[in-house]
Amino acid sequence: MYVQGLGFVVIGCFEDHDGFDGVMLGMHGADYHFEFTCCRRQPIAPTPTPEDLIVLYLPSPLDWQARCESLEGAGFKEVRAHNPYWSVRGRSFEDADGYRVVVQNEEWVA
Repeated sequence: MYVQGLGFVVIGCFEDHDGFDGVMLGMHGADYHFEFTCCRRQPIAPTPTPEDLIVLYLPSPLDWQARCESLEGAGFKEVRAHNPYWSVRGRSFEDADGYRVVVQNEEWVA
């Protein structure tokens, strides 16, 4: 879902490392990645809340709309944001486990 929906690439993966399997997603050369793991010995059920968010800022309306369409095409479903701030200039999506991605149509200002 995240590869297709967010345009990430698989930058690494592992199987049965001390009982864990995992995949790392991100962009080559970036100083971050997302790591999704599962434990073979003690599986843990997902327990997302409406405030567990990945937030992406895309200032270009065309890029923003394309990313929203990619998320829907990858199987994410659009949901109402728990915090109304995210609905002013963004859209919220939920993955199959209930975790959320917000795509904000504005520039990030730190």
